[in-house]
Amino acid sequence: MTTPARPHPMSRRTLGTPLTPSATRVMLLGAGELGKEVLIALQRLGVETIAVDRYEHAPGQQVAHHARTIAMSDPAALRALIEAERPLLVVPEIEAIATPELQALEAEGVVRVVPTARAARLTMDREGIRRLAAETLGLPTSPYRFCDSLAELQAAIADPAAGIGYPCIVKPVMSSSGKGQSKVDGPDDVRKAWDYAMAGGRVSHGRVIVEGFIRFDYEITLLTVRSLDPATGAVRTDFCAPIGHVQVHGDYVESWQPHAMSATALARAQAIAKAITDDLGRAADGSADGLGIYGVELFVQGDEVWFSEVSPRPHDTGLVTLATQWQSEFELHARAILGLPVDVALKSAGASAVVYGGVEAQGVVFDGVAEALAVPGADLRLFGKPESFTKRRMGVALVHDADVERARERAKLAASRVRPRAAG
Repeated sequence: MTTPARPHPMSRRTLGTPLTPSATRVMLLGAGELGKEVLIALQRLGVETIAVDRYEHAPGQQVAHHARTIAMSDPAALRALIEAERPLLVVPEIEAIATPELQALEAEGVVRVVPTARAARLTMDREGIRRLAAETLGLPTSPYRFCDSLAELQAAIADPAAGIGYPCIVKPVMSSSGKGQSKVDGPDDVRKAWDYAMAGGRVSHGRVIVEGFIRFDYEITLLTVRSLDPATGAVRTDFCAPIGHVQVHGDYVESWQPHAMSATALARAQAIAKAITDDLGRAADGSADGLGIYGVELFVQGDEVWFSEVSPRPHDTGLVTLATQWQSEFELHARAILGLPVDVALKSAGASAVVYGGVEAQGVVFDGVAEALAVPGADLRLFGKPESFTKRRMGVALVHDADVERARERAKLAASRVRPRAAG
């Protein structure tokens, strides 16, 4: 599937050598486990990498050519760093960034933002992306309202015209990894949900979205890749096989690929994903250049599909692609943003399961690694986070297997065998 596009600047570029005047330099804003894998993929293509995070020794900083630590939500600090480093591309990997400053820098021609600064701004909060999907593009979504107080939240749920009612889902307009998200089953749960959302929000506080509960059969992530067609130079859209996943309080705990779905549902999912990524890929000047991978989350019931959320970057549920695809989502992202051809083909069915910290400690050690890797088809990624929390994602078990259900069971088994503990 192709869309007309002007020749992209990356289609005429060569790749340089790191740490020389010819280097192709890429900066990641956010250097967690997903950013770490993107950095590794970029380095395999000879790119010089700069990993930026809010704390020292973040996972991606441990592998990048250069590590920088700043408050990325501080516009002045962000501008100063980008102007000092002058990377070819800036790749946001998290939401908590001063996106208006990125838009200004992009407009001034200082840097290109992946996929665009506009996409980074729209998707940093749920209000921007939900209004775009439902009100501008007319995509099917759950009924919703935005609320600035507990009283507004209570009124929105009770208003028959809103079509929300109970049960419903309350989320901060801006958070990551499901933080602050809860299901509300009745009036007695509303205050608790509001307080939890206020505690879980990042950057933007005091505002939530409440959504009517869709009784879906399952939810998927459809990894959608905008890249340059090597034959035409135009922007093309490709889709990875659907990824099924389980979330607890909005936080991913396991995923698998492929997830079976009807041909009609898949076609509808792809149409929704293309509509939202085509729009997000449009830069401020109207050009359709926004290359890279997008994680589009969708609810499915039978042949019906609803848009949920989108991230203009690799998705946590897509960690499974490290075991299932010839090119993981991280390799796809790296290739696409550099204007290189991509291959979304599936290599094997497989699954992933999260390894939680389980303890509150600095510099944990991991027991059971050998036992985990003894599970047939298993692999392991330990992220190298310097501090563990009970529910912090510290690693992921990956399993490839021709049978998806067997892969899921083995991934959960492998993850359960890894036991983080305080050192000493």
